[in-house]
Amino acid sequence: MIAQKRFPVPSVAAALAVFVLVAASISGCGNRAAGLRFEISFPPSLCSESLDGRLLLLVSTDESNEPRFQVSDGPSTQLVFGTDIERWKPGQPVPIDGLAFGYPRRNLDSLPAGEYLVQALLHRYETFHRADGHTVKLPLDRGEGQKWNIAPGNLYSTPRRIALNPSAPGAVTIVLDNKIPPIPSPQDTKYIRHEKIKSALLSEFWGRPMHLGACVLLPEGFDDHPEARYPLAVFHGHFPRTFDGFRENPPDPDLEPEYSERFRIEGYNRIVQEQAHQFYKDWTSKDFPRFLAVEIQHANPYYDDSYAVNSANLGPYGDAITYELIPYLEKKYRGLGKGWARFLYGGSTGGWETLAVQVFYPDEYNGCWAACPDPIDFRAYTVVNIYEHRNAYFVDSRWKRTPRPGTRNCLGEVSATLEEVNHRELALGTHSRSGDQWDIWQAVFGPVGEDGFPKPIWDKLTGEIDRSVADYWREHYDLRHILERDWKTLGPKLRGKIHIYCGDMDNYYLNNAVTLMEAFLESTTDPYYDGEVDYGDRAEHCWNGDHTRPNHLSRLRYHQMFIPRAAERILKTASLGADVSSWRY
Repeated sequence: MIAQKRFPVPSVAAALAVFVLVAASISGCGNRAAGLRFEISFPPSLCSESLDGRLLLLVSTDESNEPRFQVSDGPSTQLVFGTDIERWKPGQPVPIDGLAFGYPRRNLDSLPAGEYLVQALLHRYETFHRADGHTVKLPLDRGEGQKWNIAPGNLYSTPRRIALNPSAPGAVTIVLDNKIPPIPSPQDTKYIRHEKIKSALLSEFWGRPMHLGACVLLPEGFDDHPEARYPLAVFHGHFPRTFDGFRENPPDPDLEPEYSERFRIEGYNRIVQEQAHQFYKDWTSKDFPRFLAVEIQHANPYYDDSYAVNSANLGPYGDAITYELIPYLEKKYRGLGKGWARFLYGGSTGGWETLAVQVFYPDEYNGCWAACPDPIDFRAYTVVNIYEHRNAYFVDSRWKRTPRPGTRNCLGEVSATLEEVNHRELALGTHSRSGDQWDIWQAVFGPVGEDGFPKPIWDKLTGEIDRSVADYWREHYDLRHILERDWKTLGPKLRGKIHIYCGDMDNYYLNNAVTLMEAFLESTTDPYYDGEVDYGDRAEHCWNGDHTRPNHLSRLRYHQMFIPRAAERILKTASLGADVSSWRY
């Protein structure tokens, strides 16, 4: 292929050997490799049925935790090797050997001899017969938010310290002797309620009952004011088990301080509790706006949330949330039930969702505050221009092979490349089944492939970009392109509703797309968007527009920042006769 010919390789034979190795690992076929191998099984007492899924071998030199919790993008990551499994019967040994694709080492044969902490885990898949005619095997979320290492029902082995020598043939036997238990449901409180509904739209698409959930934060005085009807503030983000960041009790005095590597702060867990309790005090104070605040649970077979839009691979989550879940919540909890009284806010994944939902449902919401949004212009898909670049992992060059960066800190120090991040996902799951970031992007944004799985934006192994898929992305989910293309009709409906914030040293280079969006918004005058785009100087990921507090604090104060702004907008934009009084007590 043309893009591959531009990069030097050791030899055609070496390249072919790597291709065969990875292809055999991914497909689960081919001859078994000589050398070190593991024979993994599970007993009938643990599970009596045959199983499908992704079998992972986890290898670590760090005894501080189980290996299943030590795979990451950063320098401290340990190792994982994976293979797809179908119809695996109890007692049947399955080999993982040098053909299994691994991260950050490509295969077991590249391990140095030594002692390791070893663990195996099966991430279980279920079969879906979708309405589009495709049958696919995917992991159904089981209440954990699509996290393979804690998903209830997954089987895993007790970690063992083992001396390994990849150059010496032999088999190591591992038995999966544990099953992850169910996660208890959170309890309702005076302020927090938990809701779950069956979605007719999603159930039809997936060919089985599918549900949406919500964590609802009730306003102070809800029971004392039965006549009041409330505006709705939808906080988009990753899977919430309950309403995050709200704590009625003061911080635990016996809490053992934990160091935050991300923010380089000791005792950050106590800061989180302090801020959660402060939100409770603010929420119940006499001056805080009386709103219904909602965090949505829309974990799906690909990720911990759906990106809140309709998608060829995930189904009509946008319609299900806007036309099924939200009306249900507004009816049950006395919401005003009108677009002028609904608002959106969130960061990162939630930032993209916030802006996308406002764009795709312009009449159903009256404003969005999007912080550090995932790429909103695919000319800056982090550091990749999917319309012009040939390769996502390496800078286009005839003679050089310069890696594209994946993550950085505020000093510009790179901790992972795009190739490394994507190869970690490939080790965890083929066909976009890793449950992680790059896989969900191509699941949401992309078309369905012939095999029923998302058609990749690029080859997961080599990084070669598929231009036809990029064209699909542009017309369906490139938010800057869609706004520019449809501004004549969208512009009047979105005036004053768009607010975007991002640190200019975002860890994932998300500020690049924000600057491109700003250039369009500020240059458009028919009508002028009349919103806001703002940047945090040297601020990393999740900066949300607060110039008065450090990032590690402001990220814990989304509700205090944006709900009062939503209340101000209601008073400014509500039409004659709208209820702007019953909820203002």
